[in-house]
Amino acid sequence: MKYLEPKNVWSFFYEITQVPRPSGKEDKIIKYIEGVAAKYKIAIKKDKAGNLLLSKPAAKGREKSPTVILQAHLDMVCEKNNHVKFDFDKDPIKTVVDGDWLHAEGTTLGADNGIGLAAALAVVTSEDIKHGPVECLFTVDEETGLTGAKAVKKGFMTGEILLNLDSEEEGEIFIGCAGGKGTVATFEYKAAPAPVSNQYFRITVTGLNGGHSGSDIHKGLGNANKILVRFLYQLQEKFPFTLAAIEGGNLHNAIPREAFAVVGISPKNRESVRILLNNFAADIENELKKADPNVRLIMESTDTPEKCLPATLKKKLIYALLACPHGVISMSRDIEGLVETSTNLASVKMGGSTKIVVGTSQRSSAESEKDAIADQVASVFLLAGAKVKHGEGYPGWKPNPDSKILKVAAESYKRLFGKEVKIMAIHAGLECGLFLEKYPRLDMISFGPTLQGVHSPDERIEIKTVDLWWKHLIDILESV
Repeated sequence: MKYLEPKNVWSFFYEITQVPRPSGKEDKIIKYIEGVAAKYKIAIKKDKAGNLLLSKPAAKGREKSPTVILQAHLDMVCEKNNHVKFDFDKDPIKTVVDGDWLHAEGTTLGADNGIGLAAALAVVTSEDIKHGPVECLFTVDEETGLTGAKAVKKGFMTGEILLNLDSEEEGEIFIGCAGGKGTVATFEYKAAPAPVSNQYFRITVTGLNGGHSGSDIHKGLGNANKILVRFLYQLQEKFPFTLAAIEGGNLHNAIPREAFAVVGISPKNRESVRILLNNFAADIENELKKADPNVRLIMESTDTPEKCLPATLKKKLIYALLACPHGVISMSRDIEGLVETSTNLASVKMGGSTKIVVGTSQRSSAESEKDAIADQVASVFLLAGAKVKHGEGYPGWKPNPDSKILKVAAESYKRLFGKEVKIMAIHAGLECGLFLEKYPRLDMISFGPTLQGVHSPDERIEIKTVDLWWKHLIDILESV
């Protein structure tokens, strides 16, 4: 990777991939950044949350230029394929150059947002960029709760221009994003003995692409939880069965790629159930042949469990998961092609033999619709007897088409590459809306190189776009 251009950016990115940095466990990457600051004699400070601010004076002759903040987040989404042995708390990412792209071996790459960190470090450690004063704001725990951005205090940074380095399509500048809110439903129960007269099978949904629950929600990707519960509903309508286990998905901001259930059925119905699954699988494969062509449903024998869900809870859970909305709820009435409101049935987890926890994530660029879809999701689970709790959520970032830094960036792109940059809003959540709450005068844009498959083991970054993005970033800094 170190031979790729621009060398300084890729060199930092390689070093970052070697440092474990799961959300909420950023100590190692913080220590790494502090080491870079010490090596290059860059001023650095850390707040109580763990957010870092690096400060570099202006280049000679640029002392009167406004201070520009380069912003990225320290953590990464930690997802891997089931067959891959990998410890995100200890192991370095194994990167692979594959033609025009860079990806990891069976895990997320962490280019979201490691490439932003790398570019910012390349700026503040360089000696040949004619920029004004620069600050680098590196936040913790963006992926699981935006808690770092929420914790940034007034006065921590001084700049009034912020370049967010956390977007995923070169040639596009983002000037707005959706707000979000998580909703968690908890079913509490007392487990029942699993009937030993049944034969038990593990039903698995696998092979899905997964993806970002914001930027990929409109692509028609399969949701493993929804597919699994569709089959369980059909099974429930045709054959008596017990449900001993059900799990699927992991992170609130990732569309679930895999899910499974352990079911017990009468031995006499075994072949009928297998036929039912095969027919259902054919339907799913046909539905997803464009978006998720590798989807598979597998039925395998498994050991008899000790416990199972009570029959009444099994029905309520299946009904609730099937009724829970997932996907695009509405499109923007102001920006053509932009998803305005969506929801993601993100995870189903068993807490031993006493509870089942269902995680969902709602997004909208309209605060009222964000609350409305969260309430709709809550209502489904409340009707099923679950306890429901909403997270604090985070605000959206209202687009400002009159932004001065947007004008600078757009003119820079056209001058460099001879074509117009696309000005967009994004359905994913960015930290920008939270910064505006405490720094209302901030003038912001977000841009980055091309990434695909973020939040999944298919994450990859298009190599040539990093060079284009870097040139654009440097020209913006020199043009402010």
